[in-house]
Amino acid sequence: METQQGKAQVFLYDTTLRDGTQREGISLSVDDKLKIAHRLDEFGIHYIEGGWPGSNPKDAEFFRRARAMSFSNARLAAFGSTRRKGIRPEEDANLLALLQAETPVVTLVGKSWDMHVTEIIGTTMEENLAMIRESIRFVKAQQREVHFDAEHFFDGYKANPDYAMATLQAAAEAGADVLVLCDTNGGCLPWEVEEITKAVAERFTTPLGIHCHDDTGCGVANTLAAVRAGAIHVQGTINGYGERVANANLCVIIPNLQLKMGVFCVPPERLTHLTQLSRFVAEIANLTHDDHQPYVGASAFAHKGGLHVAAMLKNPSSYQHIDPALVGNERRSVVSELSGRGNVIEKARQLGIEVDGAQIAEVLEQIKQMEAKGFTYEGAEASFELMLRRTLPSYVPPFELIDFMVLVERRRGRGLLAEATVKVRVGPKIVHTAAEGNGPVNALDAALRKALLDVYPSLATVKLVDYKVRILDSDKATGATTRVLIDTRDGAYHWSTVGASTNIIEASWRALADSMEYALLHETERKRGA
Repeated sequence: METQQGKAQVFLYDTTLRDGTQREGISLSVDDKLKIAHRLDEFGIHYIEGGWPGSNPKDAEFFRRARAMSFSNARLAAFGSTRRKGIRPEEDANLLALLQAETPVVTLVGKSWDMHVTEIIGTTMEENLAMIRESIRFVKAQQREVHFDAEHFFDGYKANPDYAMATLQAAAEAGADVLVLCDTNGGCLPWEVEEITKAVAERFTTPLGIHCHDDTGCGVANTLAAVRAGAIHVQGTINGYGERVANANLCVIIPNLQLKMGVFCVPPERLTHLTQLSRFVAEIANLTHDDHQPYVGASAFAHKGGLHVAAMLKNPSSYQHIDPALVGNERRSVVSELSGRGNVIEKARQLGIEVDGAQIAEVLEQIKQMEAKGFTYEGAEASFELMLRRTLPSYVPPFELIDFMVLVERRRGRGLLAEATVKVRVGPKIVHTAAEGNGPVNALDAALRKALLDVYPSLATVKLVDYKVRILDSDKATGATTRVLIDTRDGAYHWSTVGASTNIIEASWRALADSMEYALLHETERKRGA
């Protein structure tokens, strides 16, 4: 295994652009794939698998456009299968498409499980070995680096170890640069992977790779086990995106290798961009980022229990296994009815708010009372910040609600109509206005904006982007407590607020008013900062 800065090193092979797109719900455009490839290269990934150029026009277009890209760290790989049975490599359309992609690396997948050879592709075991051998020789003759993906290798080894080894022997003799052992069905366990990989490492001098799926939840563990046994080439996807359950997740594998096992993957300064990379790929894939993903999730270093936060104020390592900054993440204190003084102190520190003991006690009491009524501040940190600021003697709210009224009626020829009337105090002035909307909350939003826009024109850029309603005690039917969460955006800023009541309109008003007050609070702070 090569060394870097005195450490053992593995080479990272990302297959998000092929395996990742096989996940249900993911469809990347060519532009999407090019953007992701660029970010993977910036991060320091060694190999980027762009797709299967012989399978669809989109992948062929990706490789055509990728030729104009300049990669600083990565080598681009095209993926395809060994030649079909009964034809010569130079006549195989798939192999010719791989060469036409003009990538420096070609990854060829071939069968290593005898059942797949005889039952799935319907050929003899000797012909399959010839397919592997001849395909690799053909591509190597074109001066390409060739990685051989031994599909279903671990299942094949367990069924017929001699034949599984024979497929690797054929690939090695033909000049394969890397032999990649694939747990294609994702059904193996770590000790199996380690034992089998070790047996292969004892027989072959060709570098070994590992490609795992996560069907048993062991994709990451199996990958680490293979590295322990001698693999130096690691395949996976960002966020574990992949067919069925998932592929092995590089966002977990990389920090585990580098921070826990002392195996060099990328320079430490690039590792600090891991969280950003994870969220970028999720955004491009149009998927919600997994808050509870290890290392890079928003909750990976979030602490709710008061005892935990109190301990970490003394020593952060008491309840954190690493410094989150190493992977570009950050520590968060979650405020809830389980909070202690430490949670409030830590949150106030993060917000730059100075609070004394009496204010902390007041906030803690308010949290417990409000959460008993159905509020929650874990997903509504803007409402919590306002609660904290309202305890400060110097805080002056930008407006004050006097009263509101909402009417919903059905009018002939117009259908359902909602109208809201609000009366608010803005400084010394009382504003009384009304507005219509397509629903009661929309009407309230329109009326409140109408009342405030003359004094606060910046609210024109504030947009409600999500509105969530949850019934907390459904056994009480229409008398149940309703919790409303509102997500709001203003350019690059995004925040969430909460309201709760047995009256859904009142709950909505609380969340809506908080969202506007928070927007005005931070507009004032941005102006001061400027």
